[in-house]
Amino acid sequence: MKLEMNRAWNDAVRLLRVSREVTLVIAGAFFFLPYFAFMLLTPDPLAGLREDATPDGKLVAARLWDFYGHVWWIVLIVLIVQAVGMIGLIALLTDRRRPTVGEALRLGGLRMPSYIAAYLLVGFALAVLMMVISILAGTTGSAAIGALGVLIVIFAFALLFVRLSLVAPVLAKEGVANPLTGLRRSWALTSRNGWRLFVFFFLLIVAYIVVGLVASMLFGAVFSLLGQEIRQFGDALVTSLLNAAWVTLFLAILSAVHDQLASAPRGAAGESYRQ
Repeated sequence: MKLEMNRAWNDAVRLLRVSREVTLVIAGAFFFLPYFAFMLLTPDPLAGLREDATPDGKLVAARLWDFYGHVWWIVLIVLIVQAVGMIGLIALLTDRRRPTVGEALRLGGLRMPSYIAAYLLVGFALAVLMMVISILAGTTGSAAIGALGVLIVIFAFALLFVRLSLVAPVLAKEGVANPLTGLRRSWALTSRNGWRLFVFFFLLIVAYIVVGLVASMLFGAVFSLLGQEIRQFGDALVTSLLNAAWVTLFLAILSAVHDQLASAPRGAAGESYRQ
């Protein structure tokens, strides 16, 4: 089935509009608050480097490596909470079984390990690919092989991101619990629509980046006039709001895309759900 991008966008907007109260609650509790708390409670790993016009790349990498080496468990908690919210929100938006909020969140808790396991498998595959390329580049000493390897990794990441993007809707709406089954199902659903999905997602990401940059510049300029603490709080607030809005919109789009490609009845989208 050929993906209709305009229809997917319109369906996603309608889903969010019809279920806006529930959506705001889930987005606030699972996407905004965890990210906001993380940004406020953890130090900025690049403090002192942001003002440098040309920061040293190795120093930036070392700072980030050290930072995430200490707070990895906090990142894991945030990811788990967001995964539960993602699957729960998808179920609330478009699951034709019409779950309650509690049922949807319980489903999110049950499917969260499968969701994380699926993307751990994808990450492992990419890590193996990077390791093989690094070994080949190191063995041959060829810069060309190294550059080609980087392009291959970027292409593989983009391919997997697009073709496996429907894992969450599959887990939430099709009764699938096996991560491998979820990966295979997403791959099958996105067959023959890979390039259209790539363009669709690329445009969405570009729009998000542009909005984020504009918002950061505008609000950052205002917050910087009010002192360092206010600026830190304001930056965290704006970034967390943008993150919550982006995740919520993207999940609605994934749900709408899944409905199309899985040939779900069009009338199933946009119905109200019991709370």
